[in-house]
Amino acid sequence: MRRKHRTTLNRIYERPTSGTIKWSDIEALFVALGAEVSEREGSRIGVVLFGEIRVFHRPHPSPETDKACVNSVRKWLREHGVE
Repeated sequence: MRRKHRTTLNRIYERPTSGTIKWSDIEALFVALGAEVSEREGSRIGVVLFGEIRVFHRPHPSPETDKACVNSVRKWLREHGVE
């Protein structure tokens, strides 16, 4: 995992939850972990990782991910031992 991905992962696990993580950085982290990312309807993307598929809403017009989504990503990664 590259330093940039490690930094993103650390920001995901920060407390209090950050609302300023760029979605593109989270998406790049997923890819670095081996995920397949696909476009869905509207602003949604599908992420296939850990043998599961999760659908996330890509933020717009701001590139920052909201806190609820960061919490969801954190929970999913923690469930699979990514810390």
